Amino acid sequence: MKQIFRPTAALARMAVLALSALPLSALPLSAQSVDDMLRVQLLSGWQTPEGHRMAALDLKLAQGWKTYWRAPGEAGIPPVFDWTGSENLAGVTLHWPSPEVIDLNGLRSIGYHERLVLPMEVTARDASKPVTLQLKMDLGLCKDICLPASVTLHGRLEGAGGPDRTIRDALAARPLSAAEAGLTGISCSIVPIEDGLRLTASLNLPRFGTGEEVVVFEASDQTIWVSQAQSARHGGAVIASTDMVATSGAPFALDRQGVIVTVLADKKSVELQGCPAPG
Repeated sequence: MKQIFRPTAALARMAVLALSALPLSALPLSAQSVDDMLRVQLLSGWQTPEGHRMAALDLKLAQGWKTYWRAPGEAGIPPVFDWTGSENLAGVTLHWPSPEVIDLNGLRSIGYHERLVLPMEVTARDASKPVTLQLKMDLGLCKDICLPASVTLHGRLEGAGGPDRTIRDALAARPLSAAEAGLTGISCSIVPIEDGLRLTASLNLPRFGTGEEVVVFEASDQTIWVSQAQSARHGGAVIASTDMVATSGAPFALDRQGVIVTVLADKKSVELQGCPAPG
C-alpha cells in the first residue's frame, strides 16, 4: 500500500497559530484572509424554479498556489465543510467544476490553480424565509510546500437574487454525464485482497480529450481508503483498477451504487454514479 500524504504536525501547529491571529472580516459576504494566500467570498446567486438557492464559494488564491478537489489524490489534502450554526438550512449540494490533474515529483494530486468557483445549491427548511450560512472550511493550500488552512464565512441568502455569470460559467464546467460523454456500458469486478478488495472497472467510453485519461474512484463511505487508480485505454474501452481498504483492515461489503467513477482528461471530466457487476 502506498503511503498517504499528510501534513506534518509541525506545519499543522504553525497554521493554527497563524490563523488564530487573523480577525474575521466585518463584511457579511466575505471571509477571513489566510496569510495573503487565500481569499474566500460568498456569491449570493439566485433562487431556482425549484425554490433552492444557487450560490457559490469564490476561492481566490495567490499566484502559483493551488487547492484541491473533493478527491484530492494521494498527494492532496481533502476539503472539509462544516455548516454548524447555520439557520434555516436543510442541506447544501456542491457542484464541483472539472478539476485538473497535477503531477509534481512523481506525486499526483487533483485540484485547481489560483481560483476555484464552487457552485452550491442551498436548500432551506422553509423556502419563504432567509437562510443564514455559517461555514468553517478546512482545506489544503500548496505551492512549494503544502499547508492545512481554515477559513470561516458568514452570509445571508434572501430574496430572488439575480443572474451571476461567474456562477454560470462554473456550472458550465461541470463533468459530463454518461449520456453526454457517449458511455455505452460500465461493469465492475471485485476480488478480495489481503486487507480489503480490488475494484476493476471497464468503461465503454469514447475518448473525449487528447491528454492522458486519469480515472478516480470514490466510495460512499469516506472512511474507506482508496488507492490511486491504474488505468489504460484499450480501443474503445478504459480499464481502471483501484484497491480499497477499510479502517479495520478487514474485508467489507462495498456499496456499488455509492461508488463514483470519474474520468479526467484535458481539464474535462465524465462522472459516473454506480459501479455495477458484470452482466
